[in-house]
Amino acid sequence: MTLQGKKSQWRPGLVLCWFLLQISVQPDYHVSAVNLRHFIGCAVREFTFLAKKPGCGGLHITTDACWGRCETWEKPVLDPPFIESFQRVCTYNETRLDSVKLPNCQANVDPTYTYPVALRCDCGVCLTSTTECITSV
Repeated sequence: MTLQGKKSQWRPGLVLCWFLLQISVQPDYHVSAVNLRHFIGCAVREFTFLAKKPGCGGLHITTDACWGRCETWEKPVLDPPFIESFQRVCTYNETRLDSVKLPNCQANVDPTYTYPVALRCDCGVCLTSTTECITSV
């Protein structure tokens, strides 16, 4: 039986799994092709921010950062702290540091601004050394 005479029986989940597998083996492919509203996982994504420090002008920098949503859960329990939780966040797995020179710095201010560039991101335990996260309630 050919697929031409039959309606496709692809399921959305299978298509997404196939697509994510394809982009994972093609390092030059950008995640922006994925519908980010429905993406569950962690990926490197382009991010622009304003770099500034006292005594210098600001500079817009575009870099790679971690972005995504990871599976988490909480359930009530009878013993303190009364909640059992499993919380993973999208966080840096591998980075490199890049530097730029900020404009219009005062004579006594070092114009060098250093920032991380994400090379690989994963869902994992939140480390306050690399990620903003709540460690206790």
